Amino acid sequence: MNVGIRKWRTDDAEDLAKAMNNKNIHDNLRDGIPFPYAVSDAQAFISDMLGAERDKTYSWAITLDDIVVGSVGVFREDNVHRLTGEIGYWLAQEHWGKGAITQAIKLACRYIFEQTDIVRIFALPFDFNAASCRALEKTGFVCEGILRKNAIKNGEIVDACMYAIIRED
Repeated sequence: MNVGIRKWRTDDAEDLAKAMNNKNIHDNLRDGIPFPYAVSDAQAFISDMLGAERDKTYSWAITLDDIVVGSVGVFREDNVHRLTGEIGYWLAQEHWGKGAITQAIKLACRYIFEQTDIVRIFALPFDFNAASCRALEKTGFVCEGILRKNAIKNGEIVDACMYAIIRED
């Protein structure tokens, strides 16, 4: 399996829409992402990522043999948290459980720690997303605690797990 991350390209829209158009993926992500997910949604997302402020948004396509199968990004926080970034990611369901997301998270974190001044990257997976928590742990993230009743997803109030990795780890 040849997992990579690369900058988004405008011609990724069809592959992105195909990979993202899955309710099981949406159930693990924050609200605001449309479902069903159309090519026009993918085009808008790619345009936003390509036009994002360079030092605030680091966003990549996750690829297998250069075909888009997911997304990973690190988004810089503001003010006193300006040396902290939040990582977000998803992967097409047919590739779950094969190590691809773990590899993509490693590649993204390596880039951030080698190419930016960010010293801390955190993630907030819902507590019911055990696979995401495992992927973070495999890449060196530490669970710093549970944020009780932190979010509402699909009409239910849910907990989130606070994971983080720092440059020195």
